[in-house]
Amino acid sequence: MDSRRPPLAPAYRTLPEYMRHWAETTPDRRAFTFVEHPAPGSRGVHRTLTWRRLEARVRALAARLAQEAGPGERVALLCPQGTDYITGFLAALTAGLVAVPLYPPGLPGHGDRLAAVLADARPAAVLTTSRVLAEVTDFCERAEMPVIAADQVPEATAQDWRAPEPDPEATAYLQYTSGSTRTPAGVEITHANVVANAHQALSAYGADTHPVTCVGWLPLYHDMGLVLSIAAPVARGLLSVLMDPAAFLHEPARWLGLLTAHPRAVSAAPNFAYDYCASAVTDAQKADLRLDGITALINGSEPVRPGTADRFHAAFAAQGLDAGVHCPSYGLAEATVFVSAARPGEPLARFALDRDALATGKALPARPDDPRAVLLAGCGTPAGQRVRIVDPLSRAALSQGEVGEIWVRGPNVGRGYWNNEPQTRRVFGVALAGDTPGGWLRTGDLGTVLDGQLIVTGRLKDLIVVDGRNHYPQDVEATVQDTHPAVRRDRLAAFGVPGGAGERVVVVAEHARTTSLADIDLPDLVRAVRSAVSSRHGLRLADVVLVAPGTVPRTSSGKVSRALTRTRYLEGAYAAGTAR
Repeated sequence: MDSRRPPLAPAYRTLPEYMRHWAETTPDRRAFTFVEHPAPGSRGVHRTLTWRRLEARVRALAARLAQEAGPGERVALLCPQGTDYITGFLAALTAGLVAVPLYPPGLPGHGDRLAAVLADARPAAVLTTSRVLAEVTDFCERAEMPVIAADQVPEATAQDWRAPEPDPEATAYLQYTSGSTRTPAGVEITHANVVANAHQALSAYGADTHPVTCVGWLPLYHDMGLVLSIAAPVARGLLSVLMDPAAFLHEPARWLGLLTAHPRAVSAAPNFAYDYCASAVTDAQKADLRLDGITALINGSEPVRPGTADRFHAAFAAQGLDAGVHCPSYGLAEATVFVSAARPGEPLARFALDRDALATGKALPARPDDPRAVLLAGCGTPAGQRVRIVDPLSRAALSQGEVGEIWVRGPNVGRGYWNNEPQTRRVFGVALAGDTPGGWLRTGDLGTVLDGQLIVTGRLKDLIVVDGRNHYPQDVEATVQDTHPAVRRDRLAAFGVPGGAGERVVVVAEHARTTSLADIDLPDLVRAVRSAVSSRHGLRLADVVLVAPGTVPRTSSGKVSRALTRTRYLEGAYAAGTAR
């Protein structure tokens, strides 16, 4: 039988210990199910591992990896999304190695980043699957690293192998940052860090005391996908059901179908995914959906827009969707992932703030219907950790309503950056002014606290400063995409570039897939965008560039990379075949 409620587990500090516990106490319960969609009309092929089968596969892979790498050496995971990714990750941890969650070289637009990460991590071995073995072997040929196909390792490999004693303080994996603002860096996450963060997340979303199913399509190399789809289920003995990100992008109703099929589901997606579902899921597809059993829908990894939550709820209210399951959240790789979250059942915390006051570092209320108001969602309260808003220059803690850098302290904060001690000293273990003990993480994100809610206002390095005033790029981007229907939502970047009399502001935006450049009145679009930005932000745009869909670069987690867009603009990459 596969009862809904898993038994309580002892308080372990490593994932391999939890995995062995569930394999011994509930061997026939389902642990992981991967739903594959081999054809456009496929309803999904389910491949399931029980806890007994999971441990057997993990032990075999761990024994095989131990033949190629010694304790503390890195193992790069270049597997497609699926159960082999899960077993490979847990095998590296079980063998006392350091996992490096990555992706196969076929991921469009990320080959250079993959090569850079491999060069930085210097893995002793690479784990993949037979499906992509040839391309992974070819990609890694120059590095002369052994490449192992996980699905070709027989379980008899573990027959005489003994796993090393787990060390909670040892590094479990390197979580490479998505590279939205700088060159990707590997954060050292210890075994204790990931277990602590898994329990923090479970508690925040009500999954520590009630049975839930974790449902996800986020890539497993991304921090949120890894913790929600692997770490949290292992720490609590929950069923995790996942699918490929490409399957979601091709047919978003598939995700909602999994939420329908698994009552009391907890799932996560970035803000754009909720807008995508609201606009792309058809009435015919909605007829098969029942969404009244969802426990929590986490909205994170990019700015959370209240309007998106409203559109998503309006689109699926008839399917029983409760508005209270939408949980805006905040996190980052340096803190494993989860930092702060709105709790299920609470109404969405909405804040209308005065844009001019925000530019001076003050969060003052404004009327929601004021065109110069900034509408933001609260990201709840910290999940088992401490958060402070700090002046980034003086390092003094700020009062409620003042905007500063978000600092975090807790058992989930990583050890530092792999092979980068100077950057580690700047970001990890920092002390507040006048406070002797350190231990604080500088997130590089800006925010404030109002009514007990953490509000994230932007990224410190993304700030556009014109005439001494701060402007948040995502605020400018929201204005641009709301100005003209030809601008593709959440596929644009606003940034500053050097100018003769100070910083100039540029917007590079993709046009909607439903139209073409030839059908767009470009002068009219540019005039409308310039006028709206001038009226709402008091900014004169130096350049507005409209480009083809897929042209604005994104990070490995799907966020627009403003830094890379800016670099390409300055290099003249958008000069040909684009319009201004």
